[in-house]
Amino acid sequence: MIRLGLRLTLSGGREAGARLAVIVAAVALGVGLLLSILAAINATALQNSRNAWLNTGSGTGASSRSEAKADTDPLWWLLRADHFDGKIIGRVDIAATGPNSPRPPGLSQLPGPGEYYASPALSKLLHATPAAELADRYPGREVGTVGKAALPGPDSLVIVVGRSPDQLAKQHDATRVTSITTVAPSGCNGTNCTVRTGIDNKGIKLILSVTGTALIFPVLILIGTATRLAAARREQRFAAMRLVGAAPGQISVIAAVESTVAVVLGTAVGFGLFYLFRTQLAAVDLTRTPYFASDLTLRTGDILLVSLAVPVGAAIAARLALRRVHVSPLGVTRRVTPRPPRVYRLVPLAAGVAELSYVIGRVPRSTNGQIWVFVGGILLVLIGLVIAGPWLTMAGARVLARRTSRPALLVAGRRLADDPKAAFRAVSGLVLALCVTSTAVGIIGSLNAERGIGKVTPAIAGALVADYVQGGDVSVPPLSPATMSNLNSVPGVKGVLTIHTNPLGTTDPAWPGPQGSGKPPVAGLASCAELAKMPAHSACTPGAEAASVSRDYGTFGTYSWEHWPTAWPAVGISAQRLARLPAHEVVVATDGSASAIERARTILANTYPDQDVPWTVREDHAQSGAQLAGYQQLANVVILVSFPIAGCSLAVSVAGGLRDRKRPFSLLRLTGTQLGVLRRVVLLESAVPLLAVAVVAIGMGFLAAQLFVQAQFNYSIRAPGIQYYVIVLAGLVASLAVIASTMPLLRRITGPETARNE
Repeated sequence: MIRLGLRLTLSGGREAGARLAVIVAAVALGVGLLLSILAAINATALQNSRNAWLNTGSGTGASSRSEAKADTDPLWWLLRADHFDGKIIGRVDIAATGPNSPRPPGLSQLPGPGEYYASPALSKLLHATPAAELADRYPGREVGTVGKAALPGPDSLVIVVGRSPDQLAKQHDATRVTSITTVAPSGCNGTNCTVRTGIDNKGIKLILSVTGTALIFPVLILIGTATRLAAARREQRFAAMRLVGAAPGQISVIAAVESTVAVVLGTAVGFGLFYLFRTQLAAVDLTRTPYFASDLTLRTGDILLVSLAVPVGAAIAARLALRRVHVSPLGVTRRVTPRPPRVYRLVPLAAGVAELSYVIGRVPRSTNGQIWVFVGGILLVLIGLVIAGPWLTMAGARVLARRTSRPALLVAGRRLADDPKAAFRAVSGLVLALCVTSTAVGIIGSLNAERGIGKVTPAIAGALVADYVQGGDVSVPPLSPATMSNLNSVPGVKGVLTIHTNPLGTTDPAWPGPQGSGKPPVAGLASCAELAKMPAHSACTPGAEAASVSRDYGTFGTYSWEHWPTAWPAVGISAQRLARLPAHEVVVATDGSASAIERARTILANTYPDQDVPWTVREDHAQSGAQLAGYQQLANVVILVSFPIAGCSLAVSVAGGLRDRKRPFSLLRLTGTQLGVLRRVVLLESAVPLLAVAVVAIGMGFLAAQLFVQAQFNYSIRAPGIQYYVIVLAGLVASLAVIASTMPLLRRITGPETARNE
């Protein structure tokens, strides 16, 4: 029977070949998506492990897995963040106190004073950029390259600068270490160690797991739809086999052979697609840096999981899709109206909503626990939609049939009410795509609303901010006249503002007032002449020479616009005395050009070499929203992948349904029904269940998003933007276009010759 099944599968004509090709393509797509998600999770963990050494000196427990030898010489260590053209440069200043000082990974030896190691991407950037914009920040010479073992990704910008022990001993943030940390940031428990740099790979693992669930379900729908192609023809073939003596088990074997062949071929093609496009996948900057292609690896467990789970899922989908071909020998000739779906089909959907609701306030602490509860809940919602879809379709069809007297509406309504399961199957993929899209938009929209930062003007975005407070009462000497002259002479620099310490004790005029916590902080002092050149909040009270301003003036009010005054209040201090006061913050207004920003940044970095390098407002916003941008990219992938899959399911289902019903339609044409009426019937049979269930699917998508963000983040979802409505409308219009594209087939398959008895 296996040989017969193989022959029918591989030599069954164009219909069998088309069915096999569609199933193979669907399985390959599902396998490729799953492999990509698993590889991305593994690559993120590898990236995180290579971030471990950067957290050296963050806490005593951080180096516990790399115990120092008794004769180890301490190593002075200082980690800082530099910036260039919107990119972060990880800078590590080190100073060996002896020949046995620990050596960071990726270095052939420790650099001495006046020497540095640069990552390949940074080395290339140093040679391609004018020295005044970047290289002048790192005096000395490049003596080597930071190896891959110390780099999260191929475009990582990392520099290790050699200093003398006396130089770093004067730095308040520098520490003496006797070992290099090997604990990945995700392995730090927050009690014995502190993470200064790293990736939230646990959060990414959760998001990728939810994404994988959202993507694989439409693929299974497509597999089931493709398996049902020409089901009517096959049920006649199987019934004929039963009449000549084939046992039910033998029929099951023949039916299973086709699914097995398609799944095996599709799984092999899926692995091939993954390895073929692995380089392109590595370029996705989900973690703010691309992956090394070699990091996108698959563990043995991953390969076994995909190799077994996808075929089993596809086989189950195919088995469910082929229920109707397992009939008795005379079953083809005694068709009866199937039992109408019952209201209990709504139970799984309600269970999914209840599960997600129960998690609110009870979210597991472990990432794996969160994956189980959230993926399980969303999976229940998706399964519930598929199970409840026929009942919702029947309810909509009965309303349609009762309230119309037009032939097309009446025929479509009666046919939908007669077999709502078959009608819903055609649009189930698109319904799931709408649910998945609504869930993704709801989650990402709420995260952006709560964590995102509003857009700013180019003048504000290009402002350079040097903050010398850093959470303490640290200050630096004021800018010298020579430095001020150098900054103002840079082409593109519009003005320089210094926020000075405040010996007068005036309070911050931007303090929120009674809604704030604690007493108002002491304000900074600024020159009104310098303020006038700033791109925002630059007004002083009339006639004032100096004013009280917020000490974090460099944010320009982008985080708390509502509390910033229209004019800064005047203070009684002379310009000469003000210029001699230490500085908390320096702000340089630029025209936004890269040359102006980087030249000014280099001047400030060399003026205060022991302080953090200044950043632009744009860079500050980009760093805050980097992870959200990665999640938005995932949401776009979900939308862009799920809708085409749903469109394929719809096209395959409508075309297959027409072929299965060509005899009834031919009889209707022989009795005088016009072809236009039949076309409207076909269109309505797909449009009615689509619109009826789409409303519920969209509502369930937003409800699942609300329950997820409320449980995980304690947020509430926000109303979607116009882009969401455009996507949904475009999806529905495209679906109707897919249905309309099958209309020419209706004329060809409903001719008089089709209605004859065989």
